[in-house]
Amino acid sequence: MNNIVLFEPEIPQNTGNIMRTCMAFNMKLHLIEPIGFMLDEKHLRRASMDYIERLDYNTYKNYEEFTQNEKGRYVYLSRYGMKTFAECDFTTTDKNEDIYLIFGKESTGIPKDILKDDLEHCMRIPMTDNVRSLNLSNCVAICTYEVL
Repeated sequence: MNNIVLFEPEIPQNTGNIMRTCMAFNMKLHLIEPIGFMLDEKHLRRASMDYIERLDYNTYKNYEEFTQNEKGRYVYLSRYGMKTFAECDFTTTDKNEDIYLIFGKESTGIPKDILKDDLEHCMRIPMTDNVRSLNLSNCVAICTYEVL
């Protein structure tokens, strides 16, 4: 199964849009706390179009709890990735292996102390140097498409 992981998400509209993407492509969502908003917040429900009631998702108290409970292939999306996401070959992945696309919080990304233990699976989305970053929900959509 393909999975989206949000490490300490901060913006409810991004998370709501990502919930919608997960529903559209039958992906499970994993939210690692702390979360910067309430999951029943009005803005979240509007962005997710009330899909949260049917969405397959879990929340975790911290990254360690997530890694203890979820096993599979982790792919970290980060500006520190040495390879681009386009170079990540999902065609060679065992179809029975769970894939976890891990995205960091909007303000600071994934902490370097998490990335340093698995540098070979740190990827970045190729783009020009005209912008600092892309919107998180757009990044999730791009990477979801590439995996599928």
